[in-house]
Amino acid sequence: MTRSRWAFLLVSGLVAGLALMENAAAAEWWTVRDPSRGPAETMGSPVAGCISGAEALPLDGPGYQVVRVSRNRYYGHPRLIRFVRSFGLALERAGIGPVYVGDLSQPRGGPLTFGHASHQNGLDADIWFTLAAKPRKAPTEREDVDTPSLVAAGGLDVERGMWREDHRRMLELAARDDEVERIFVNPAIKRHLCRTVTGERSWLRRIRPWYHHDAHFHVRLRCAPEDTLCVGGPPLPPGDGCDETLDRWLAPGMRAVANQAIKVKLTIPSRPSVIRKLPDACRAVIKR
Repeated sequence: MTRSRWAFLLVSGLVAGLALMENAAAAEWWTVRDPSRGPAETMGSPVAGCISGAEALPLDGPGYQVVRVSRNRYYGHPRLIRFVRSFGLALERAGIGPVYVGDLSQPRGGPLTFGHASHQNGLDADIWFTLAAKPRKAPTEREDVDTPSLVAAGGLDVERGMWREDHRRMLELAARDDEVERIFVNPAIKRHLCRTVTGERSWLRRIRPWYHHDAHFHVRLRCAPEDTLCVGGPPLPPGDGCDETLDRWLAPGMRAVANQAIKVKLTIPSRPSVIRKLPDACRAVIKR
């Protein structure tokens, strides 16, 4: 067995052990099925936080349908709920969609037992790119939905047979909302936007590259000034992000690291969640 193979197995074992310990603690947040009482407040960061007074997103609305409802991850700060509903309305008025809405947060936020390290403080939402026809179905019939990738084999460009101008329009609609801090998409999608968007391009600054976001985009709202315990992301760099920093995301070495991370993820029961740095105030949220 090669040295690299031994190293891979060692890392996989360590990650698996950490995942089991962290997911045991994350289960405390997953088993709480309802939001806490009291005013809405975001605490901590998207990767180490919680939310009190969360609201549930209605499972159906103009321009959207919530999918995979059994996960019970359709809660968020009221600002996030308003964003999703207004975004759906904007899509409907623009003749786009409807779209599938995936995970927001758990009823009280906190670490998740699988799928995400983020989505913890009620300000994140996943929206699927698929624009195929979506006949109305009961929520229980929307557990397994078709969500094809928009990225071509090789990971360097969009799949031209899949990409539509409406994908650009929906990203621009979301990115121009003042509540939005940033939106994560696959680096290949960001590159395609950089190459094709003309005219006023300031909204591209909020479109940030992140691996694996090839079938959905991830919207993150900014912290509200009144939520003093909320921890926002680092300031966005100047410019539209269509520079050498994007090239680094698409370099062969970086993509190889991302592919290796996928292999590690497949060897463990679920993805480890960040649970070690939750604000002290989150203990009260989980106990209410």
